[in-house]
Amino acid sequence: MIQSGRVAPATSGKILNLPMTPKIALVHDWFITYAGAERVVEQILHVFPEADLFALLDFMPAPERNILQGKRVTTSFLQTFPLLNRKNYRNFLPLMPLAIEQLDLSGYDIVLTNCHAVSKGVITSPEQLHISYVHTPMRYAWDMQNDYLAVSGMKNLKSALARLILHYMRLWDTAAANRPDVLYGNSAFICRRIEKIYRRKAQVLYPPVNTDYFSFHPQKEDFYLTASRLVPYKRIDLVVEAFAGLPDRQLVVIGDGPERRKLQSLNLPNVRWLGFQPNEVLRDYMQRARAFVFAAKEDFGIIPLEAQACGTPVIALGAGGARETVIGLAEEHPTGVFFAEQTIESLRAAILDFEQNQHRFDPAACRANAERFSNQRFRREIRQIIETRWEAFCSQKR
Repeated sequence: MIQSGRVAPATSGKILNLPMTPKIALVHDWFITYAGAERVVEQILHVFPEADLFALLDFMPAPERNILQGKRVTTSFLQTFPLLNRKNYRNFLPLMPLAIEQLDLSGYDIVLTNCHAVSKGVITSPEQLHISYVHTPMRYAWDMQNDYLAVSGMKNLKSALARLILHYMRLWDTAAANRPDVLYGNSAFICRRIEKIYRRKAQVLYPPVNTDYFSFHPQKEDFYLTASRLVPYKRIDLVVEAFAGLPDRQLVVIGDGPERRKLQSLNLPNVRWLGFQPNEVLRDYMQRARAFVFAAKEDFGIIPLEAQACGTPVIALGAGGARETVIGLAEEHPTGVFFAEQTIESLRAAILDFEQNQHRFDPAACRANAERFSNQRFRREIRQIIETRWEAFCSQKR
């Protein structure tokens, strides 16, 4: 049961030194902007409003701080480190393992880490329950190391130094992954990566999708939409180049980033660039689009579900989290079409396949699929996980 946002085990009486209503610490990697991992923090605080917040850094802009419900974030020594700011904080990656280990969590009974980098490496005692929700093992340190280094443009000595640092990070990361009592991954795809990299089992807990905000709109118009940060691994270049060979189809691109100037230089008459847009504009285009195009291999990928919540089908790379969030043509009520490879030819074929089968796509089916991942569902599941795990932990300490 829950008492004022805290977990109370179903067993009666005090079990050794474990309290009936434990104090909860919620540890996040860093608060820089409002993205997928921060949405998880937002929803956890709705369930456990008395949890205390910890992070390496807190540079969250004022307009987005409302997700923290007015809570103060206890940060690490990096917060006041000379020259460190919200633009260059990633340059201080080598110091982050040390910094996360210095957070004092000794006053808490349950430590919940929300991790895409280092937060799972906090130090806890045998009398504390540590549950870690892993969004991904650090991609830049593990299987995507070469991709990130290639994009960075580092050569010679700088590249060698970066590889040495990432080697050290892998050693630390492997050790840190053994510190939590239990691991959850944000998709089955990530659970497989966790087992491959850390040799530990993890259970799936899908992240929350704001299906209330991205509301249903069954009427569609004759344009395709893609939206993302314009960085290389999102493969917006692939989407744009695919539409270059389909001049009678219209594509709208929402997003900004280092790739924008290069992509816009293609000067395609059937591609409309909107740059960064607030959520209200993104939602409006999602609701009206013929289909949403998604070419990245993501750990989970919330944005295809936001599109489906609007009743909009998705054309997605058939890899990563999309395989779990989009229902393909092989099923009775599809919500999208998969393409097999990150090539122009494969994506173009999927677009044509979508158009040939468009009569099979029901906006209501897209919406129903997205609702399986709603905020309300996440709140129920995270509450049940904490309650069940705390009760089991207390029973073991009898």
